[in-house]
Amino acid sequence: MKDELIIGLVSISDRASSGIYEDKGLPALQEWFGAALASPWRMEARLIPDEQVVIEHTLIELCDTLGCHLVLTTGGTGPTPQDVTPEATLAVGDKVMPGFGEQMRQISLHFVPTAILSRQTAVIRGKSLILNLPGQPKSIKETLEGVKDAEGKQRVPGIFAAVPYCLDLIGGPYVETHEAVVKAFRPKSAVRPPQ
Repeated sequence: MKDELIIGLVSISDRASSGIYEDKGLPALQEWFGAALASPWRMEARLIPDEQVVIEHTLIELCDTLGCHLVLTTGGTGPTPQDVTPEATLAVGDKVMPGFGEQMRQISLHFVPTAILSRQTAVIRGKSLILNLPGQPKSIKETLEGVKDAEGKQRVPGIFAAVPYCLDLIGGPYVETHEAVVKAFRPKSAVRPPQ
Protein backbone atom coordinates (compact mmCIF):
# COMPACT_ATOMS: atom_id res chain seq x y z
CA MET A 1 0.00 0.00 0.00
CA LYS A 2 1.62 3.25 -1.20
CA ASP A 3 0.45 5.55 1.60
CA GLU A 4 0.74 2.98 4.38
CA LEU A 5 2.75 4.21 7.36
CA ILE A 6 5.38 1.66 8.37
CA ILE A 7 6.30 1.97 12.04
CA GLY A 8 9.28 0.27 13.63
CA LEU A 9 8.82 -0.39 17.34
CA VAL A 10 11.93 -1.31 19.34
CA SER A 11 11.81 -2.27 23.00
CA ILE A 12 15.29 -2.15 24.51
CA SER A 13 15.75 -4.17 27.69
CA ASP A 14 18.34 -6.73 28.74
CA ARG A 15 15.90 -8.45 31.11
CA ALA A 16 12.83 -8.46 28.85
CA SER A 17 14.83 -9.61 25.80
CA SER A 18 16.23 -12.53 27.83
CA GLY A 19 12.76 -13.52 29.11
CA ILE A 20 13.27 -12.52 32.77
CA TYR A 21 10.14 -10.37 32.63
CA GLU A 22 7.43 -9.53 30.13
CA ASP A 23 7.95 -6.54 27.84
CA LYS A 24 5.20 -3.94 28.29
CA GLY A 25 6.50 -1.25 25.90
CA LEU A 26 5.64 -2.94 22.59
CA PRO A 27 2.03 -3.85 23.53
CA ALA A 28 1.49 -0.30 24.90
CA LEU A 29 2.74 1.26 21.64
CA GLN A 30 0.71 -1.09 19.46
CA GLU A 31 -2.44 -0.29 21.46
CA TRP A 32 -1.77 3.47 21.32
CA PHE A 33 -1.26 3.53 17.56
CA GLY A 34 -4.38 1.39 17.07
CA ALA A 35 -6.39 4.10 18.85
CA ALA A 36 -4.54 7.16 17.50
CA LEU A 37 -4.07 6.58 13.76
CA ALA A 38 -6.83 7.11 11.21
CA SER A 39 -4.46 6.29 8.31
CA PRO A 40 -3.39 2.78 7.26
CA TRP A 41 -0.32 1.52 9.10
CA ARG A 42 1.61 -1.59 9.97
CA MET A 43 4.40 -2.28 12.40
CA GLU A 44 7.71 -4.08 12.61
CA ALA A 45 8.45 -4.93 16.25
CA ARG A 46 11.79 -5.84 17.83
CA LEU A 47 12.71 -6.77 21.42
CA ILE A 48 16.47 -6.40 21.89
CA PRO A 49 19.11 -6.11 24.63
CA ASP A 50 20.58 -2.78 25.74
CA GLU A 51 23.75 -3.08 23.63
CA GLN A 52 24.79 -0.17 21.44
CA VAL A 53 25.88 -2.25 18.42
CA VAL A 54 22.63 -4.27 18.49
CA ILE A 55 20.53 -1.10 18.78
CA GLU A 56 22.39 0.57 15.90
CA HIS A 57 22.00 -2.49 13.63
CA THR A 58 18.30 -2.75 14.49
CA LEU A 59 17.64 0.93 13.74
CA ILE A 60 19.55 0.71 10.44
CA GLU A 61 17.64 -2.45 9.43
CA LEU A 62 14.26 -0.88 10.22
CA CYS A 63 15.05 2.36 8.34
CA ASP A 64 17.17 1.21 5.40
CA THR A 65 16.06 -2.37 4.72
CA LEU A 66 12.42 -2.42 5.85
CA GLY A 67 11.62 1.18 4.92
CA CYS A 68 10.05 2.26 8.21
CA HIS A 69 8.95 5.90 8.06
CA LEU A 70 8.81 6.17 11.85
CA VAL A 71 10.87 4.22 14.39
CA LEU A 72 10.12 4.43 18.11
CA THR A 73 12.36 3.01 20.81
CA THR A 74 11.44 2.44 24.46
CA GLY A 75 13.95 1.99 27.23
CA GLY A 76 17.66 2.61 27.71
CA THR A 77 17.56 6.41 27.98
CA GLY A 78 18.57 6.87 31.63
CA PRO A 79 21.96 7.80 33.12
CA THR A 80 23.17 4.28 34.05
CA PRO A 81 26.24 2.85 32.28
CA GLN A 82 24.10 0.28 30.41
CA ASP A 83 21.65 2.91 29.04
CA VAL A 84 22.97 3.49 25.51
CA THR A 85 19.86 4.06 23.38
CA PRO A 86 20.58 7.79 22.79
CA GLU A 87 24.18 7.04 21.81
CA ALA A 88 23.03 4.41 19.29
CA THR A 89 20.32 6.73 17.95
CA LEU A 90 22.71 9.65 17.48
CA ALA A 91 25.28 7.34 15.84
CA VAL A 92 22.86 6.34 13.04
CA GLY A 93 21.18 9.73 12.53
CA ASP A 94 21.77 12.22 9.72
CA LYS A 95 20.08 15.14 11.54
CA VAL A 96 19.38 15.65 15.23
CA MET A 97 15.86 16.83 16.15
CA PRO A 98 16.39 18.14 19.71
CA GLY A 99 12.89 19.60 20.12
CA PHE A 100 11.41 16.13 20.58
CA GLY A 101 13.63 15.30 23.57
CA GLU A 102 13.06 18.74 25.08
CA GLN A 103 9.28 18.31 24.85
CA MET A 104 9.35 14.75 26.22
CA ARG A 105 11.20 15.94 29.32
CA GLN A 106 8.82 18.92 29.65
CA ILE A 107 5.81 16.57 29.61
CA SER A 108 7.37 14.15 32.11
CA LEU A 109 8.28 17.00 34.49
CA HIS A 110 4.54 17.44 35.12
CA PHE A 111 4.65 14.04 36.82
CA VAL A 112 8.15 13.42 38.22
CA PRO A 113 11.14 15.66 39.01
CA THR A 114 13.49 12.90 37.79
CA ALA A 115 12.36 13.56 34.19
CA ILE A 116 15.50 15.68 33.82
CA LEU A 117 17.54 12.46 34.08
CA SER A 118 16.09 11.18 30.81
CA ARG A 119 18.30 11.52 27.74
CA GLN A 120 15.61 10.88 25.11
CA THR A 121 16.47 12.23 21.70
CA ALA A 122 15.30 12.09 18.08
CA VAL A 123 17.02 11.95 14.71
CA ILE A 124 16.25 11.73 11.04
CA ARG A 125 17.96 8.97 9.09
CA GLY A 126 17.26 9.31 5.36
CA LYS A 127 13.46 9.42 5.12
CA SER A 128 12.90 7.95 8.61
CA LEU A 129 12.19 9.71 11.91
CA ILE A 130 13.60 7.90 14.97
CA LEU A 131 12.26 8.83 18.43
CA ASN A 132 13.44 7.58 21.84
CA LEU A 133 10.43 7.20 24.15
CA PRO A 134 10.29 6.38 27.86
CA GLY A 135 9.99 2.73 28.89
CA GLN A 136 6.83 2.74 31.04
CA PRO A 137 3.44 2.37 29.24
CA LYS A 138 1.87 5.27 31.23
CA SER A 139 4.81 7.54 30.34
CA ILE A 140 4.72 6.46 26.68
CA LYS A 141 1.04 7.49 26.44
CA GLU A 142 1.64 10.82 28.23
CA THR A 143 4.63 11.61 26.02
CA LEU A 144 2.75 10.90 22.79
CA GLU A 145 -0.57 12.54 23.79
CA GLY A 146 0.54 15.28 26.16
CA VAL A 147 -0.95 16.47 29.44
CA LYS A 148 -4.70 17.12 29.71
CA ASP A 149 -6.64 18.75 32.52
CA ALA A 150 -9.66 17.24 34.31
CA GLU A 151 -11.98 18.41 31.49
CA GLY A 152 -9.77 16.79 28.84
CA LYS A 153 -8.38 20.11 27.57
CA GLN A 154 -4.76 19.98 26.40
CA ARG A 155 -2.38 21.64 28.90
CA VAL A 156 0.91 20.53 27.35
CA PRO A 157 1.06 19.18 23.77
CA GLY A 158 2.32 15.65 23.21
CA ILE A 159 5.10 15.02 20.73
CA PHE A 160 2.97 13.05 18.27
CA ALA A 161 1.07 16.21 17.25
CA ALA A 162 4.23 17.24 15.33
CA VAL A 163 5.12 13.81 13.89
CA PRO A 164 2.77 13.71 10.85
CA TYR A 165 4.02 17.07 9.54
CA CYS A 166 7.63 16.04 10.17
CA LEU A 167 6.98 12.91 8.09
CA ASP A 168 5.49 15.12 5.32
CA LEU A 169 8.66 17.22 5.29
CA ILE A 170 11.02 14.23 4.97
CA GLY A 171 9.04 12.45 2.24
CA GLY A 172 6.87 10.06 4.25
CA PRO A 173 3.17 9.22 3.80
CA TYR A 174 0.42 11.69 4.75
CA VAL A 175 -0.69 10.54 8.22
CA GLU A 176 -4.03 11.42 9.81
CA THR A 177 -4.99 10.88 13.45
CA HIS A 178 -8.13 10.45 15.53
CA GLU A 179 -8.39 13.88 17.15
CA ALA A 180 -9.93 12.50 20.35
CA VAL A 181 -6.55 10.83 21.03
CA VAL A 182 -4.12 13.31 19.44
CA LYS A 183 -4.65 16.07 16.90
CA ALA A 184 -1.98 16.22 14.21
CA PHE A 185 -0.84 19.80 13.63
CA ARG A 186 0.05 21.08 10.17
CA PRO A 187 0.22 24.61 8.77
CA LYS A 188 -2.95 25.37 6.78
CA SER A 189 -1.01 25.19 3.52
CA ALA A 190 0.00 21.57 4.27
CA VAL A 191 -3.48 20.23 5.18
CA ARG A 192 -5.05 17.98 2.54
CA PRO A 193 -8.81 17.66 2.17
CA PRO A 194 -10.23 14.45 3.72
CA GLN A 195 -10.05 11.44 1.37
